[in-house]
Amino acid sequence: MRGKLKFHVYDYTDATRLFGEDFLTEPKSTGEGGEPPPPPPPVPTISVEGFDVHVTDAGRFIVAQIDGQAMPIPLEEYKARPAAELVAKVKTLADFRTRWVDPPSRQELLDTLVAAGYSPTLVRMVDDKEDYDVFDVLAELGWGMEARTRHERAQAFIYKHEEWIKAWPAPAAATLKAIARQFERGGTESLENKEIFQTPEVKKAGGLPALRAAGKPAELLNQTKERTFAA
Repeated sequence: MRGKLKFHVYDYTDATRLFGEDFLTEPKSTGEGGEPPPPPPPVPTISVEGFDVHVTDAGRFIVAQIDGQAMPIPLEEYKARPAAELVAKVKTLADFRTRWVDPPSRQELLDTLVAAGYSPTLVRMVDDKEDYDVFDVLAELGWGMEARTRHERAQAFIYKHEEWIKAWPAPAAATLKAIARQFERGGTESLENKEIFQTPEVKKAGGLPALRAAGKPAELLNQTKERTFAA
């Protein structure tokens, strides 16, 4: 009302005592027994190597550092970032294979990706590729190579390099096949496991003595690894 210079406030409930306090409201009743509705379920979160993955109705998001701030990034956008990083560091798929079979070069490349905020292990998990080696996950990501499961890659090695395998004495050939099957179980790390010749399947096939009889075990093992990733 114009011209009114003052008004009176009657505080019947002593509400002024709450000035300065946080504003709180009672939860709305459902109308059934006066019980408030249950809170919404929490957003599922998965943590892998320090990265958080949120799964919502809108899709999957990975929490990553953007300009120093943690932000949720859609999965496809997140995958595009390490792909660009890979191609910038390693120009061709052939070069990537060469670096992968050399442990120090491979570790340097993986460390570069993780330091930039990208986890290959995380990509493998959220892409439902637990049966694939990280090699195939990254090769598909960076160069569009058709990814193979560890089982498929081990079988491809035995099939595509059959002539090379048969050229060795029977015990050595059987040992090389047994080594390839170790890859099927544990991926790249299994081929580089110092105890690989102590595994029951490899020992039964002929093991280290069989490779020594055929040549230099370290060279044969390295050739097996190279041919496994070329299969």
